[in-house]
Amino acid sequence: MPPTEFLIALAIGYGFGSIPFGLIVSALMGKGDLRKMGSGNIGATNAVRAGGKTMGAIVLLLDLAKGAVPVLLAKSQFAAGAEIYAAFGALIGHCYPVWLRFKGGKGVATLLGILIGLLPMAALVYAITWIVLYYATRISSVGGMGAAISAPITAWAVSPQYLPLLLGLAVLVIYLHRTNIRRLMRGEEPSSRRKAKDKSSGYERRSG
Repeated sequence: MPPTEFLIALAIGYGFGSIPFGLIVSALMGKGDLRKMGSGNIGATNAVRAGGKTMGAIVLLLDLAKGAVPVLLAKSQFAAGAEIYAAFGALIGHCYPVWLRFKGGKGVATLLGILIGLLPMAALVYAITWIVLYYATRISSVGGMGAAISAPITAWAVSPQYLPLLLGLAVLVIYLHRTNIRRLMRGEEPSSRRKAKDKSSGYERRSG
């Protein structure tokens, strides 16, 4: 019966999405509690800041997987439309995991994983948007928010049945970046360009 399958897909999505891979990988690599480092976020960006590119890449891949796997599972095993529930559950699970008192990540990587399983064309546009905006600004949050906005736009163009879902998920990702938005408005959002300049200045002061 489809309603039952939809609920199962929702539960599977939430279960996968709520796995705190950032914390698990950080602990296994001997880096401690990721929530106590950098921005305190459990996602890939903070994993890079706290543990380097290797740890960040591992967390990124796992966060992608927890979005893609439940969606692909729902598409292959349940009635049509179940993938929408799995996708919704996965992002909610990542952002509001019960195991961490509902304090999770901001959903950028997990949303990309969802798109990989749900709508590959949107995933490609999403990834390109993130890359272009990040390298244009050197600010991770700008890339992430811009990429999230691209998802419903692409859905509107190629698969309108996913537009309501992706519009809602994009709004959630933007909402979770509200502190980043406030810092952007004040000109205080961290950027890799600014960090490189600070390191260079520090080196010059030490050498002078």
